[in-house]
Amino acid sequence: MSRHVAEVVVAGHICLDIIPTIYEKQSGMDALLVPGKLVDIGPAVLSTGGAVSNTGIALHRLGSQVNLMGKIGKDPFGETILSLLRQYDESLVEGMIAVAGENSSYSIVISPPHIDRAFLHATGANDTYSAADLNMEQLRGARLFHFGYPPLMRSMYEQGGRELTNLLKQVKAQGLTVSLDMAKPDPESDAGKADWRAILKDALPYVDVFMPSFEEVLYMLNRERFQLLSQEAPTEDLLPYASGSLLFELSEQLLDMGAAIVAFKLGEHGLYVRTTSDEGRLSAMGLCAPSSSMRQNWLGCEFITSCYEVDVKGTTGAGDCTIAGFLFSLLKGSSVEDSLHAAVGVGAFNVEQADATSGIPPWADVRGRISRGWAKREMKLSLTDWFVNEQELWIGPHHKCQVTGRDAE
Repeated sequence: MSRHVAEVVVAGHICLDIIPTIYEKQSGMDALLVPGKLVDIGPAVLSTGGAVSNTGIALHRLGSQVNLMGKIGKDPFGETILSLLRQYDESLVEGMIAVAGENSSYSIVISPPHIDRAFLHATGANDTYSAADLNMEQLRGARLFHFGYPPLMRSMYEQGGRELTNLLKQVKAQGLTVSLDMAKPDPESDAGKADWRAILKDALPYVDVFMPSFEEVLYMLNRERFQLLSQEAPTEDLLPYASGSLLFELSEQLLDMGAAIVAFKLGEHGLYVRTTSDEGRLSAMGLCAPSSSMRQNWLGCEFITSCYEVDVKGTTGAGDCTIAGFLFSLLKGSSVEDSLHAAVGVGAFNVEQADATSGIPPWADVRGRISRGWAKREMKLSLTDWFVNEQELWIGPHHKCQVTGRDAE
């Protein structure tokens, strides 16, 4: 049987999500987990979770040829993960790493109606993922390599992140465009106590597209400010503090560390993108680098956009799907403006369904809905340090991005 040649390889964290049906209760979460109490629940929904599953399947549904390179154990949970992935396409699992003696990662998702979810998570085989697990044969023919959630993978942050840097360096040496996503670790965990600034400084020279959330990057680059804002915030939501000057400051640091494109996921507020002013660095992005005719469009940009108007059913995997939209647009050779709108467009399709990926349609449907004048939400961030005029947001001396109203052509 010939090997499936994929244009995208998605690697990193993957798990099995076990989601019990919990019936309507009048009391809160504390009434569910009482020692000695039997709680009547319904059937469990099984689904795959993590960056490998969410971003990988979203890219597949958009129309990319994708291989997944997550690590699982040769155990019942691992077999279930493979079975669920095969329901999308048999070829997706050709790059999966199944290891005897390892335990597959899983989460028990406790999600009562009208109450915030809680997660019981075992990282499992994700903790032993290393550069030695890369299957270079699977990379041949690919143009893009996406790696997700290293803070949930022990070997990726131990020893100063040496394994993460080694892995990304090996992939970059093959000429691929490399993208990286993060997850915010528990501050009290070993991952939370790691020196993420130092880890990123070593890793980002081999990363072309870096797409963390605002909270993740603030925690990793300026933990003191993160803690101060956390104490000041009336809730745990720090997004209202994402000012223009702070987004500029954080992105500047990451570009100086070596990334070519930096994008911050802003949850319900949208997406911020900033690109390098170094034409040589942009050209060195690998097989998905902007073409010579498109290069000036991507050079030295700083943009922000709000989300599209939708009826939100769930937010599981919204960030991962936003990444998929941006990467797919990059693969298509689109402009930075179109990539920005595509990213929040795919994210909007995601939240119209309760699960992570079933709402993602083919690419033509995404572009069609945008071109028909899909309305944007009002930008709710307090961006008083940027100049706003006629529903367009000007950032920096030359570049602009609309935040509401019509889309870029």
